[in-house]
Amino acid sequence: MKLRFELLQADGAARVARVHLPHGIVETPAFMPVGTYGTVKAMAPPELAALGAQIVLGNTFHLSLRPGADIVALHRDGLHGFMGWQRPILTDSGGFQVFSLATLRQISEQGVRFRSPVDGAEVHMSPEDSMDVQRALQSDVAMAFDDCTAYPASESQARESMERSMRWAVRGHAHYYRDEPPGHLFGIVQGGMHLALRTASLEALTALDWPGMAIGGLAVGEPEEERLRVLEHTLPLMPSDRPRYLMGVGYPHEIVAAVARGVDMFDCVMPTRHARNGHLFTSEGIVNIRNARFQRDTGPLDPACSCSTCRNYSRAYLRHLDRCDEILGVQLGTVHNLHFYLELMRRIRAAIAAGEFAALAARIMAIPRRTAPPVA
Repeated sequence: MKLRFELLQADGAARVARVHLPHGIVETPAFMPVGTYGTVKAMAPPELAALGAQIVLGNTFHLSLRPGADIVALHRDGLHGFMGWQRPILTDSGGFQVFSLATLRQISEQGVRFRSPVDGAEVHMSPEDSMDVQRALQSDVAMAFDDCTAYPASESQARESMERSMRWAVRGHAHYYRDEPPGHLFGIVQGGMHLALRTASLEALTALDWPGMAIGGLAVGEPEEERLRVLEHTLPLMPSDRPRYLMGVGYPHEIVAAVARGVDMFDCVMPTRHARNGHLFTSEGIVNIRNARFQRDTGPLDPACSCSTCRNYSRAYLRHLDRCDEILGVQLGTVHNLHFYLELMRRIRAAIAAGEFAALAARIMAIPRRTAPPVA
């Protein structure tokens, strides 16, 4: 089945579109909550759906280790049935997770050999292995297995990494589409901070028919201005008739900046991870709920927010739950942070459709980026 991409409206380079996937339609720009092990931490699938999550991300690397793709494949509809989520799923190929195991991995042309972080056993993953796992998971969108370039990297280091990724992409594409697949496979543009390598990577990928493309190798420690420079170079060269996915980004202002340059899809652990650490996104900046100033504060976390956490609980209560290590505190914080991100995407889509994206972007960019209490 060919992926259908409907471009509905553009406002500058920012655009609103619909991506038709086997398990439903995703309206973009879209944020994908991260469900690494087949679960978005502290959230049940009905809660995610109620918040407006259209698509979630699962991880090939981690699910291949626990519980194993064979276990997931026993369930009707693969990962959808396993985790009780009937909307679209995108699976990361595992390349970034292997990248994070720098001291435990060995890269060769065949693939990557590494020590499992679960039990220390030796594991091998090739582009073909990644495709087999993702087909077994039956994700709507699978990702090419790539060699994520570290930052900083010299031109020669980035070239070697990028060219290996492109060779792996050819192998993965052939293996994924060897017969009718359960979903669609996206290619990943690599090349580090070197613009000529980004161009070469994209040219290599366009030799194959990818239904969507991602920009990888960013959000790996580079300065924000370097990331924007890569986006401003790469995005205009990418096909305009299919979705563009920026992997692993990010803070709200980073998402807005990327939408302004033409990105359609995002994922990041930030809203869920920040919630587990007491850092909550609000209309006035990031609140550290562990701060003593909230001990007697009976007001809502964010008076401008309509989520169930802000409607029903005080800052004092959220701080109390955090200090007592109560699971409910993590749940309520996660609900709020995901609502904040998903509501941001709704506002972005509405602003683009109305031709008012620049005004919204200016307001988001003006939100303090430091950890600060909201103004009541």
